[in-house]
Amino acid sequence: MTVLIILLVLFVLLGGYLMFLYNKMVANKNRMLDAWSGIDVFLKKRHDLIPNLVETVKGYATHEKTTFEQITQYRSEAMQAKSPQDKAESESMLGKALTNLFAVAENYPELKANENFQQLQKQLADLENELESSRRYYNGTVRENNTFMEQFPANMLVGMFSFQKGEFFNISSDEKGVPKVSF
Repeated sequence: MTVLIILLVLFVLLGGYLMFLYNKMVANKNRMLDAWSGIDVFLKKRHDLIPNLVETVKGYATHEKTTFEQITQYRSEAMQAKSPQDKAESESMLGKALTNLFAVAENYPELKANENFQQLQKQLADLENELESSRRYYNGTVRENNTFMEQFPANMLVGMFSFQKGEFFNISSDEKGVPKVSF
């Protein structure tokens, strides 16, 4: 009788531990999804801000058509990207194009003095900082999730319940970060 009770207690403990592992993986997955949605919000704000910035510069620099077309193209590609890696690549290209846009703006002193342009530049710089923080948080949740999933005994349950590792949001090594904003 005591052997049966001991086996029953062990079975309940094992079941409870498996339930804990499963719930931890679900929580990690949901935390990653939440962090990714934060990045998406900032990217959407960035994508919405860019046309206003381009239109402001266009009024002053009408002969810089190639720069404007590149920004429009890269913005469109960035909005259509799905995976973190695809988004990172397209956002990197968009960042480079924005750097070119600010380089064009440097050639127009009256544009740099324009209050609307200054405000848009500040909003973009603030957005880039928030985006950087969101990327860091998201990558932290991915690291936590992936580490947990690779550790024993959780790694045995991963395949059984079809959990998947998260994908880091990496930016290319040649991306310089926030475009320089000078007032």
